[in-house]
Amino acid sequence: MAEAGQTSAEPRTYTIREVARQFHMEPSALRYYEDQGLLTNVRRNASGQREYEECHINRLRAICCFKNAGMTIGDLKKFFLYESNEPEHIDEILELLESRREALDEQRRALNEAALHVQRKLHFYGDIKRSLDEHRPLPDWKYYKTRKYSIDC
Repeated sequence: MAEAGQTSAEPRTYTIREVARQFHMEPSALRYYEDQGLLTNVRRNASGQREYEECHINRLRAICCFKNAGMTIGDLKKFFLYESNEPEHIDEILELLESRREALDEQRRALNEAALHVQRKLHFYGDIKRSLDEHRPLPDWKYYKTRKYSIDC
C-alpha cells in the first residue's frame, strides 16, 4: 500500500535518519559506506537529502552481517566487486568466504574455551562463598581445573 503522496509505482524511500535508526548506527556511518563505494547509487531529492531504497537496505543488511563476521572494509569492497560478476569471480568469492568461515570457527573455539574457564571460576568462587557462609574449609582450585563443564551450566 502506498503512503500518502506516493503512487504504488514509486519505490519506498527512506531518509538517512530512518536507515541509521533501523541499523542502530550513526548517519555518518552511512555516509562513510557511501564514500567507500559500498553503498552506491544513492539518489538525492530536490532538497539534496539522500533517499535510500530497498536495494540499499538489503546491501546494508549484508554489510552489517559481514562486519559482524569480522570482514574489513577492504574485504567488503572485494566481496561486492566480485559479486558484481559472480561467474568470473566465483573462486575469489569462495576463497574470501571460506577464509572468513575459518576465522569465525577459530573465534568460536576461543570463545568456547573462555566461556568454559569462566564457568569453572563461577563454580569455584560460588563454592568459596558457600564455604565461607557455612564456615567450612575453602575449596582448592586444582579440583576445578580438571573438572569438565558445559557452557550451558
